[in-house]
Amino acid sequence: MARDFVPDQAWFDQALRMPGVEALVDEVADEALAAAKASAPVDSADYKKSIRKRYRQARYRRVALVEATDPKSLLIEAKTGNLARSLKSAGRR
Repeated sequence: MARDFVPDQAWFDQALRMPGVEALVDEVADEALAAAKASAPVDSADYKKSIRKRYRQARYRRVALVEATDPKSLLIEAKTGNLARSLKSAGRR
């Protein structure tokens, strides 16, 4: 019975681009961005200022990325896990 199910890929492609889905993605990305900035370690504030949200068009949907562009971001992330924790907490609702 369940083996006869054939998903309609065109429907899923369209559903992932619906305004409601994109709004939900934006909402979660905004939560992650706010949490990342709030918990960012502040030495010179360059890292905190570099945390931003941007969009990328994937094959089937628009993706929101929260990233830090400061040259020291990789080192700070390795030591603190700030972005990882922020993204993980924003995904839990």
